[in-house]
Amino acid sequence: MSETPNKEDELAGTEQPFVQHLMELRDRLVKAMIAIAIAAAILFFFPGPGALYDFLAAPLVAHLPKGATLIATSVISPFMVPLKILLMSAFLLALPFVLWQIWAFEAPGLYSHEKKLVLPLVISSTLLSAEGLPFLVMGTLVGGVLAALTLAISVISIPLLLDRDVNAVTAVLASLKAVARNPLVMIGWGALVTLFIGAGIAVAYVGLLITFPLIGFASWHAYRDLVEIEEA
Repeated sequence: MSETPNKEDELAGTEQPFVQHLMELRDRLVKAMIAIAIAAAILFFFPGPGALYDFLAAPLVAHLPKGATLIATSVISPFMVPLKILLMSAFLLALPFVLWQIWAFEAPGLYSHEKKLVLPLVISSTLLSAEGLPFLVMGTLVGGVLAALTLAISVISIPLLLDRDVNAVTAVLASLKAVARNPLVMIGWGALVTLFIGAGIAVAYVGLLITFPLIGFASWHAYRDLVEIEEA
């Protein structure tokens, strides 16, 4: 005699064969690995394995005795250490997408009341744990530095490249010079861009269809006001 599924069980009838779960897990892992590979490729060209190594080693080098340097303890260390740092940095960069793949695999097996507990538990464990708080602070600082660097090198360079026949180096230098001469204005502009993008994302990304054109329009006029255009 077969058992009838409980009508109150929201997961009733959603069971899948074990092999189907393995296939979905495989697909999720492949997508996560592709994301890490893309992040590694980006970091390989900018800023590069050497720059990542120098950034992480800088605090240690600063406390070494005068004239002392770091040395390799094995023949392949000069190659393997930057490679490991590159891969770990790529994993951290792709971590939001990797976590999303994990969640997409686990979520179908959770009840609605269980799903509601995930976000509060993640936030509370991050903010209230001794390990989570430094990670949150460091992640915010690093993210802020990267965002500020991206703004500084692109706020003028992109419209300049579209407007005039200059190379990328000249455009980036012009952008950095404009930011250095107008720091308060650029900080305010960066805050506005963050606010507009956040508002666009908050409405299921549909708002980006409005905020992106507005940001582009404002960026063009900011470029025209900040960079002196030679009259023909």
